[in-house]
Amino acid sequence: MKFNHKHMLRILFIGFLLLGGSQLTAQQVPMYSQYFFNNYAYNPALGGTNQTVNVTSNHRYQWVGLQDAPRTYTLTVEGPLNNQKMGLGAFLFTDHVGPTRRTGLQFSYSYIFKITEDVKLSLGLSAGILEWKLDGHKVHLYSAGDQVLVDAVMRDIIPDASFGFHLFHDKWYFGASAPNLLQNKLRFSNAQYTALSRLEDHYYINGGYKFDLGDDFQIEPGMIIKFVTPAPIQFDPMVRLIWKEQLWIGGVYRGMFGPGTDGSSSFASNAASAMIGFTYKKNLQIGYSYDFAISNLNNYSNGTHELMLGVKFNKAQSFEENKDAKGSFE
Repeated sequence: MKFNHKHMLRILFIGFLLLGGSQLTAQQVPMYSQYFFNNYAYNPALGGTNQTVNVTSNHRYQWVGLQDAPRTYTLTVEGPLNNQKMGLGAFLFTDHVGPTRRTGLQFSYSYIFKITEDVKLSLGLSAGILEWKLDGHKVHLYSAGDQVLVDAVMRDIIPDASFGFHLFHDKWYFGASAPNLLQNKLRFSNAQYTALSRLEDHYYINGGYKFDLGDDFQIEPGMIIKFVTPAPIQFDPMVRLIWKEQLWIGGVYRGMFGPGTDGSSSFASNAASAMIGFTYKKNLQIGYSYDFAISNLNNYSNGTHELMLGVKFNKAQSFEENKDAKGSFE
């Protein structure tokens, strides 16, 4: 079938504006296979809950082998204030796919409540900006001199915010978050054309539990569920085996559940991941995962590579710990 410029533009703008570029499931925020490694990227309530200052970087190369395949880079920094009841953090990401790019920066604040001696609840809010960019110079149009793109760079910068809660214990956690809280409209325009869209509702629910297997091993099952209008529900169950809190191996399965073409409910497998990670002296963490598609995409892609690097800085001392160490405060 031969596409004319109307077909080309329909695919480009629907794919970019409505599906958000990096996912074919209408997601407009970055996704990761190793989500357990840096849940703060999904939920601002995680900021400060580990009582250490954490710097984490993610590099995800999706669908290797396909031209202009998505590439996502993120950097997060978060940690507690001295009283350990509040946390601050920042989240920077850039997401490339073909001629499109999304870049976001958010700052977060969280407050941690003590429910019982062992259970705490954190509420978090983040706010920042998003830049959406479409580079017409990288698009080869069927009709030269098309009046929509005319080799122009179109972009829009909008504010954004997210909210979440995180209930946690030394052995388990449960939380939920809502990115794209403001649901702002996107406006891409040049001298001849204006395209309108908006950020869609996103809701994430996640949880996990660590079971002790003797003195040296733990097994941690977990799951994140993603609700994104109007896409099918996506769920990513995972399990990892941990040895002495130093080495882990595991896997993630990605599936979707939603209405089929005939109106009935349908289920589809999307991808699966294998992962391995290592912690060095409790301060440096390295994780790698390889995703392979469970669909026809596997015939064209060589899989997805994801590398996570994390550094933990010295544990922050609480007011009471400092008081015990110094005897008293002036």
